[in-house]
Amino acid sequence: MLLDSVFDAAGAAAGVHGSHMALLACFIISYPLGSGFLLIPKDKPVLKHAYNIGVSLFFLLGMLHLWTGLLHVLASSMITYILAATMKGRAMPWTVFAVVMSHLLLSHWNRYMWPTDAVEISGPQMVLIMKLSTFAWNVYDGQQKLESLDESQKETRIPAMPDLLSYFGYVFYFPAFLVGPSLTYADYMALINETAFEKFRTEDKQSRIPSGRRRVAFQKLIFGLAGIGFYAVYGGKFGYEVMLKEGWAQNPIWYRVAFTQLIGLTQRTKYYGAWMLTEGACIFSGYGFNGYDKKGRTLWNKAANVDIPNIEFAPNFKILLDSWNINTNTWLRNSVYKRLVKPGGKPNGMTTLYTFMTSAIWHGVYPGYYLTFFLGSLLSSAAKGARKCIRPFFLPADPAASKTAPPTTAKKLYDIAGTAVTIVILNYIVAPFMLLGFWDSITAWRSLYAYGHVVVFGFLLWGNVLGGFGYLNGMAKKRAMKASSKEAWAAKESMSPAKAPATPFGELEMPPLDQVVKDIPIVNGATANGSRKTNEYTNGKTH
Repeated sequence: MLLDSVFDAAGAAAGVHGSHMALLACFIISYPLGSGFLLIPKDKPVLKHAYNIGVSLFFLLGMLHLWTGLLHVLASSMITYILAATMKGRAMPWTVFAVVMSHLLLSHWNRYMWPTDAVEISGPQMVLIMKLSTFAWNVYDGQQKLESLDESQKETRIPAMPDLLSYFGYVFYFPAFLVGPSLTYADYMALINETAFEKFRTEDKQSRIPSGRRRVAFQKLIFGLAGIGFYAVYGGKFGYEVMLKEGWAQNPIWYRVAFTQLIGLTQRTKYYGAWMLTEGACIFSGYGFNGYDKKGRTLWNKAANVDIPNIEFAPNFKILLDSWNINTNTWLRNSVYKRLVKPGGKPNGMTTLYTFMTSAIWHGVYPGYYLTFFLGSLLSSAAKGARKCIRPFFLPADPAASKTAPPTTAKKLYDIAGTAVTIVILNYIVAPFMLLGFWDSITAWRSLYAYGHVVVFGFLLWGNVLGGFGYLNGMAKKRAMKASSKEAWAAKESMSPAKAPATPFGELEMPPLDQVVKDIPIVNGATANGSRKTNEYTNGKTH
């Protein structure tokens, strides 16, 4: 085909397989096609579903030639639909989850055993698995009493099985089909029926589609293309593969560490570019509207999958993780972590461990993924210790004043230092994620004198084994008690999360891996009556 020749030539010029240029073309074509989608009136839902299916099939077959990939998509989708329609109870969504994750794992294994530079189906399958497992849980929620659900579950529940056309319209929603973002069936139908716009409509805001859609979408298009373009020009020069080349280790260590920061930034731009391009395409089709801000301006941020400023300038590791691959974090929280907790129960270490395992398996089977996730979880523990035991010394001593007082110069310097440490450690940790191979990853880390391991393990050794965290925590409490009355301090203690009632369906915060291990029975042991102490992690977000 003529288009294939064009894509192959463009790919050769950019140093990538031609299918990657076809994928980029799909992203760009989605913008005008998104406008076409909105031309279909809301009283023609059948046409809208058919439009989504037709465009996605064109992308999958006409542009990417993934005929076998289509069979994978149809197989997982049909099995999910049949199970959701015929099974009842909690066994249904867990069965769906096991089937679709096993199917994805098979695709990952095929990619591992028979590597290819071409675009293949495992990427779209990763997005599909999030949608299908979420759909199954939403159907399950639709069978439950409202009082047993939290607010997000009430909003996304599916009280009746949709027809096949509506279901496949959701599966094949074209702006998000290839690389995301994932969305719930309720959000999809709100877009189809335009209730996503109507519920925010007021007397002075009566337009069918809220303003600002094109402006925000084109901004995403420009920034997305800039990210892809930057990576196309510099990705080959600033890749983690340079750490494997002869002569790299001969450079001074300061040069290697500094160059690693350029590598990390450059490699992230391809993710920024792809996610922003697809976010803009979703916005162009109408998905992403999230109401109005305090000044009455429209918000088109519901389809966002990345918050770049909070990644590149994150003052701590938690904020960074909360800002990366946002939709995957939401999926892990709503479809894995919260679902592992029985109604009325509390999450524990095993809950978190299973969620970590799900995230790792979802990414693939390459050893590099697991090296990155393991060290990243330990970094999360170290960052949590720093926030709890060191950060208070840079805040006003009075706990009440620390919530309202403007940041001091010391606090600003602390945040600057936190930003520097966070990004320097991040660019070290993700080397295996990009290199994939075990020994390539070890070679890269060794060439940097394992500085990330030294910092993380050293800090945890000092804090947990040598008692540094406990010592500083005690000093911080004494400092606070001197600055406030004992009554005020006691009131604050009584409101601490550790003494608060269980909130089994609250926001998700996955604790660090070292704390997870403490909660595993075979490691921590059990009491005489067979029970064991558990920790509750219900606030914040996952990574």
